[in-house]
Amino acid sequence: MMMFKNETVLYEVNDQVATIKLNRPKVKNAVNFQMHEELYDAFQTAQHDENVRVIVLTGTEDSFSSGADIKSFPLNEMENFDHGEALEKTYNKLILLMEEIDKPTVAYLNGTAVGAGLSLALACDFRFADRNAKMALSFIKIGLTPDAGASYFLPRLVGLGKALELSLGEAINGEEALRIGLIHQLGDPAEFVAKLVHAPSPAYSSMKQNMKAGMHLSLRETLDLEVEGQRAAGKSPFHKQAIKNFIQGNRKK
Repeated sequence: MMMFKNETVLYEVNDQVATIKLNRPKVKNAVNFQMHEELYDAFQTAQHDENVRVIVLTGTEDSFSSGADIKSFPLNEMENFDHGEALEKTYNKLILLMEEIDKPTVAYLNGTAVGAGLSLALACDFRFADRNAKMALSFIKIGLTPDAGASYFLPRLVGLGKALELSLGEAINGEEALRIGLIHQLGDPAEFVAKLVHAPSPAYSSMKQNMKAGMHLSLRETLDLEVEGQRAAGKSPFHKQAIKNFIQGNRKK
């Protein structure tokens, strides 16, 4: 087991699963600039660690994340503060890294997940949530627009109309999130994660990339991607062993 603790993020590897925990419980795991840096380092570490096959993102205590830590902004200089520039240096960099990871990523919303905190969960491949977890995109209530990739991921998950409705800021619980397709299942994802550990690579990586690309590419372009993905997967040790097992099984029959 591998473990390290930064000031704002906990990182642990156990049974080929890297668990990244947001760790500012006194402010419901609100994300400040330091947490951005530590989250980026944690995801990079997990991506490049050959012993890690699945990455889980969650929070400490009773919160996933309450979103951006407004108190970390230069409040005395807000008149000249450039929110766009801040996004480019923090969330955009982190979300692009998460999007490029070829391993399965799972968000476990163990409690409150609002604003950019919910956006982080949207960037993961799978989402699980506690039944009573509170979820909301609360940007518009402070005169801002959804960010950290929410505008990209949310409509793809729940449809444009429901995405616009959720972006008005009203909170939903885990059961409602499951009903509209925002999350995959209720409860702890441990059993699901244990199965994901055995997802073959590079087959999973190609599947993930191709399905995302297929949402905006033409059919012909997507077919070309499938050719390349299948070429790589077909050469993998996992596939060769699976075919060998299949042939041997048929011979025994």
